[in-house]
Amino acid sequence: MAYIVLVGPAYPFRGGIAASGESLARTWQQMGHQVEIYTFTTQYPSILFPGKSQYEDGPAPKDLTIHQELSSINPLTWISLGYKIRKKKPDLVLFRYWLPFMAPSLGTVAKIIKGNKHTKVVALTDNIVPHEKRPGDKALTQYFVDACDAFVTMSSTVTEELKQFNKNKPVASQPHPIYDTYGAKLSREAALKELNLPEGKYLLFFGFIRHYKGLDLLLQAMQDQRLKERGIKLIIAGEYYESPETYQQMIDEGSLQQSVIQATEYIPHEKVKAYFSIADLVVQPYRHASQSGVTQIAYHFEVPMIVTKVGGLVEMIPDQKVGYVVDVNPTAIADAIDKFYQEQKSLEMKENIREEKKKYTWEALATAITEVVRL
Repeated sequence: MAYIVLVGPAYPFRGGIAASGESLARTWQQMGHQVEIYTFTTQYPSILFPGKSQYEDGPAPKDLTIHQELSSINPLTWISLGYKIRKKKPDLVLFRYWLPFMAPSLGTVAKIIKGNKHTKVVALTDNIVPHEKRPGDKALTQYFVDACDAFVTMSSTVTEELKQFNKNKPVASQPHPIYDTYGAKLSREAALKELNLPEGKYLLFFGFIRHYKGLDLLLQAMQDQRLKERGIKLIIAGEYYESPETYQQMIDEGSLQQSVIQATEYIPHEKVKAYFSIADLVVQPYRHASQSGVTQIAYHFEVPMIVTKVGGLVEMIPDQKVGYVVDVNPTAIADAIDKFYQEQKSLEMKENIREEKKKYTWEALATAITEVVRL
């Protein structure tokens, strides 16, 4: 049995990284390890956070030990937490790294911990090169990378990007596991009733909305006459992390008011299953990506997908088998949507998804992390 510490987002913070960190901690506990999580007091200063809230509304998980002791903007907490964990001498500390903004706090904590000459420091790198680049990103990421002993990535894209910063330290790659914490799929009738929607053909765009996620490309695709004639509707389920005005203008100018359903707010954990339970297709029209938790939610609920040919998305979706991999343009997206309905691919793809998703387990990721430092 090993003593493992996770440092990164967790309750009371919301979002996919927090949820996945908690799932990973539970998996290690089930494998017999002792696990603690250290999360933030301040993750993002309010002035820098583009959404409405960073926090979950529900109660804290009772099966996890979570401490709030790290402020991303207060160096005193970096030092304090670093020495606290250093003194405890865990066998492994796992840092979640997804944004250069976090590099000073996480890197400093990691450097201090390593002073005990016992703890192995591993980074689970959701991203190495950020989707939205800013001056100083490279130097900040290098600071964090230098503090780590080894790395685990969840796509070959991130593995390649990591080579810019790391030449000699061990790197393992393991796909992002299935998000299986949202419960069982609802019947279509129950899901429609919960969302107060009529029977119909539904596409789902899920998750927070930023330019790189390509919602504008999907809205252009929705103007295709073939899709209008089929009566296909698009559900946008997620919070705007940028101005909604551009998207609303596209909806108005494209006469899509009756074709687009906007649930543009943070979707609570308990409501996620309703949206995925009525979706015929989940569409991820991203301009660039490393990997995406949305893909793994779709796998859990066995919903076929359309993704664009960017980053790790291509690795996750066998083309024509569990969905379609298309070029990053509205015409290609519209063609794939039309093909799905015309060829009635739903049942065939769902059967393929049931088989494909077996390879994406939390146990595999948990094991890859411990084995990269031979724990």
